[in-house]
Amino acid sequence: MANIKLTKNELKSQKDALKMYQRYLPTLTLKKQQLQTEIRTIDARAKEVRERRKSLEKEFAQWIAVFGEAEAFKPDMVQVSNIRKGVGNIAGVSIPIYEGADFTRGDYDLYSTPLWVDLAADRMEQALSLDLEADVLEEQVRLLQVELRTTTQRVNLFEKVKIPETKANIKKITVYLGDQQVAAVVRGKISKKNLEIAAQKTAEEATE
Repeated sequence: MANIKLTKNELKSQKDALKMYQRYLPTLTLKKQQLQTEIRTIDARAKEVRERRKSLEKEFAQWIAVFGEAEAFKPDMVQVSNIRKGVGNIAGVSIPIYEGADFTRGDYDLYSTPLWVDLAADRMEQALSLDLEADVLEEQVRLLQVELRTTTQRVNLFEKVKIPETKANIKKITVYLGDQQVAAVVRGKISKKNLEIAAQKTAEEATE
């Protein structure tokens, strides 16, 4: 605990600080809870998208195997040319929002390539889009977790350090000022008693 001045002005400063901490703590606690909820929700969505991606890939592999020409489709036939992202806001944190992607397809001979390759390319675009969406969702989680750590630290600072420390300071100053007031009253009574004794002594000497 830092040294504090045992004065009325310092007492007022400490009381003002306590009011501020107690006013902001509920807001910080609410933000912490909101971030925790959003992180769980987005993380679940990211896992769901990843599962959809795996399911699509499995279906895709089985589908190609049916034709017995798996070597006809090359993954590099489809390339991501542009990722479209927006900007969102959760609890004051700016996060990227996946809005889609643009793809390019490599050149291939329409005569020598099986007809199903175009359909396979469509499926590949869907798979890549799911990958990109999951990546953006995981980036949202990462950014929110950073903010959650900062907010949690502030909540702990207020709850476990600042508020208890300020209350202790207020108690210390209040006790000291109270003792000073009592001491002043006692000194006043002693001074008054001494004056009375002196006056009485003077009166007795005058009558002799």
